[in-house]
Amino acid sequence: MTRFLLRRTLSAVVLVLVLTAVVFVLQAVSPGDPVKAYLGANASPSAVAAERKTLGLDQPLPVQYLHYIVRALHGDLGISLRTHRPVASDLHDFLPATIELVLVAFVVAILLGCLYAVSGSLRWPGGAFFRGPLLVLATAPPFLLALGGIILFYAQLQVLPAAGRGADQSSPTGFLLVDSLLGGDVSEWAAAVQHLVLPAVILAIAPSISIGRILRSSLDTTLASDHVRTARAKGLTPLAVLGKHVVRNSLGPGLSMAGLQLGFMFAGVVVVEQVFSWPGIGNYLAASIPTSDFPAIAGVTLVLGIIYIVANAVVDVLQAVADPRLTP
Repeated sequence: MTRFLLRRTLSAVVLVLVLTAVVFVLQAVSPGDPVKAYLGANASPSAVAAERKTLGLDQPLPVQYLHYIVRALHGDLGISLRTHRPVASDLHDFLPATIELVLVAFVVAILLGCLYAVSGSLRWPGGAFFRGPLLVLATAPPFLLALGGIILFYAQLQVLPAAGRGADQSSPTGFLLVDSLLGGDVSEWAAAVQHLVLPAVILAIAPSISIGRILRSSLDTTLASDHVRTARAKGLTPLAVLGKHVVRNSLGPGLSMAGLQLGFMFAGVVVVEQVFSWPGIGNYLAASIPTSDFPAIAGVTLVLGIIYIVANAVVDVLQAVADPRLTP
């Protein structure tokens, strides 16, 4: 297991280095001069040349890449051309809202996926009334689901808010659920939960089906295996058979799919954040693209890529712990 952990950590580091190289090359070959965009169209040639020298942009590309890696390790991702602030500071303000939304949505997706799989494999009475609507909702585009949710739960029933987080982002950590609980502010915590419900559920529906289908297939295979039939023949209760012989042997494919879906949820959060005016990096990225703010775009891409790589590495480790036979 130790060798597996070392190999998996090393491969994650290599992937991060490849990602930084790709982001750097895209930034270097992007059209337009970032220095002129930062100083303004009326900047003198001498001021532009001085700024290029200050930023190290007059150096060869390999040298610039090394400087880029060193600056990134120190948390320096450049200056946003749109906000004129360090990209790292912007990400510090916007990233907690996105992480909070995606993690809550991920938990919802896991719960819905497990219900989908277990109700199908164990033939729960009435389970089709849960799986059918979930399958239909998963085929709809996220923006359409979001608009439908706003019309039903905000405009018609008036039970859920349609936009924002319920409070500003001036909380100590930016995670409103945690900060309001630690501060003992129950009303703010309840408001944060209310604002999370619609965007989190909308973001979770499609991934829950992917997780549920894989997990159901794995459960069906395990339930039909010889060792499970033997356990039943010995007189074990259905609950004991599930707990001792089915669940652990079926988790591997489900965990693998859950890791993939977590990465896709971070990548797909842009649409949901825009529809619900959620103050996260999805909205930050959407505002940066029309202004060609490439330092901001590169910073968001780098952070989301690292989150995706780390999430998959953690899932691989969990998979190996759940079933050591999968460890190469």
